Amino acid sequence: MDANEVLNQVATEVSTCLKCDLHHSRKNAVPGAGPANAEIMFIGEGPGFHENEQGLPFVGAAGRFLDELLAGIGMQRNQVFITNVVKCRPPGNRDPQNEELAACDGYLERQIQAINPKVIVTLGRFSMAKFLPNAKISHVHGQPVRVKGRLIVPMYHPAAALHQPSLRSTVEGDFNRLPELIAEAGEAPELVEQEQPDDNSNEEPKQLSLF
Repeated sequence: MDANEVLNQVATEVSTCLKCDLHHSRKNAVPGAGPANAEIMFIGEGPGFHENEQGLPFVGAAGRFLDELLAGIGMQRNQVFITNVVKCRPPGNRDPQNEELAACDGYLERQIQAINPKVIVTLGRFSMAKFLPNAKISHVHGQPVRVKGRLIVPMYHPAAALHQPSLRSTVEGDFNRLPELIAEAGEAPELVEQEQPDDNSNEEPKQLSLF
């Protein structure tokens, strides 16, 4: 099964998923959007009102700001893959709960494996926690980290800058470093078919000193 087929299959499964209670208030699931060969993958937290209406990620105010940030580094939305750690809207845009994150994690893993991006940018603390569970976003934002051979760049969610204007310059500064990070990332890691996570691994993520 090629990458496009995997992504289409995930989207189909997500649209009828009953693994957690979020399906009760779902209008449209939001599996993600973008090319299967994207070099960069953005992972946000969860769909909001507009995303639930349209079935597409980042189409509200935060999405418009994300488009601005991408344009600022000479990129367009259709060059990157954008998704979230949960694929259905949490009621009232509340934080995703542990059981919801766990229910969606398999879908996200399959998307990552299919796309095999050079760089994953996490947007917000819940997506960051998938790769850096003990980190604080205020300490590590914008700093590249290798996790299982892949470059992870934690960033504030664009919505944070809309709610706290003082963060806007920080978010813009972190984004402006992305082109160099992509260039420095090298090749995406070689994938192992049906790779299983090693729960007993004590290996710590390695922070890179590229800057």
